[in-house]
Amino acid sequence: MDINISANYYDFSSLPPSEVRGLWIEFIHQLQNDICAALEASDGKAKFIEDAWERAEGGGGKTRVIADGNVFEKGGVNTSIVFGEVTDLMKSQLKINGDKWFACGLSLVVHPFNPFVPTVHANYRMFELYDSSPEGGGREGILNDRWFGGGTDLTPYYLFEEDAKHFHRTYKDACDAFDPSYYAKFKKECDNYFVNTHRNNERRGIGGIFYDYQKPTEDKDVNFWMKLARTCGYAFIDSYIPLVEKRKQTPFTPEHKHWQEIRRGRYTEFNLVHDRGTIFGLKTNGRIESILMSLPPTVRFEYNYKPEPGSEEDKLLQACLEPVDWTNNSHKAANTKSDAKKFSNT
Repeated sequence: MDINISANYYDFSSLPPSEVRGLWIEFIHQLQNDICAALEASDGKAKFIEDAWERAEGGGGKTRVIADGNVFEKGGVNTSIVFGEVTDLMKSQLKINGDKWFACGLSLVVHPFNPFVPTVHANYRMFELYDSSPEGGGREGILNDRWFGGGTDLTPYYLFEEDAKHFHRTYKDACDAFDPSYYAKFKKECDNYFVNTHRNNERRGIGGIFYDYQKPTEDKDVNFWMKLARTCGYAFIDSYIPLVEKRKQTPFTPEHKHWQEIRRGRYTEFNLVHDRGTIFGLKTNGRIESILMSLPPTVRFEYNYKPEPGSEEDKLLQACLEPVDWTNNSHKAANTKSDAKKFSNT
């Protein structure tokens, strides 16, 4: 199943040399291996199936999917290494300039079966742009631009504040190791990005961190941004797996599943209408199965559906409408142990 697509697997002869490119590819593939192992261990039944693919214009990737497990109804942990000529469409739609481009990243989405286990998404990526030399010939070209992006965000269906605090504190600790201002900045970016503006600015979930177009500088160089991505990438395991272990055995009813599918509909709306990653994949002739892997297996779209005011479903909705500072210790927890017991008795 595991195809050895190393940093030297693809023919990069059309691109300028880049040591950073090779190091990033190795990191992304190792992160994919380690996250898949952690998810398989938590599920206890299902295993990832790998589908290695190649892109005619340059590059390819490894799509790994998991389905019908004890815990995970559908999920994917994908890596892609893609490159090629900057087209006129890319220039106009993506607002980039250059002759050639390279992008490599990991993208994952996991949709658990149990409505009390949250859905999670993560993405860590690097993008390079190159200018060809006056004589032509890609290898004589130069690096035009480079930036990093990434983040991890949580989409629960029922709100356990202790879980939300654990998730966000894990990422605050990860960000604080690099810059104490980053968590608040990246959380705000996340809250403002994963939002269905066509639904009264309703967030997809309760957020996390998100950063994009981060370019190396003298004081925060390439190594800085690669180390940040590594720390935040591996924080996925520490932030998410404990929540799965805590909630995966919680009994649930058809009504809980109904609400989960309503919220999954909102997830689908965002990914198809607003998500830049989806748009980028479609504009660059990306692999459609990998691009749409993020969509949940079952969803509901019911006309003008609204949860009962004051219900547990409504509590989740309100948290999606008004982002919360989950690292603020003064924030009162609504779902205590008695609340968790209440859920288990339904």
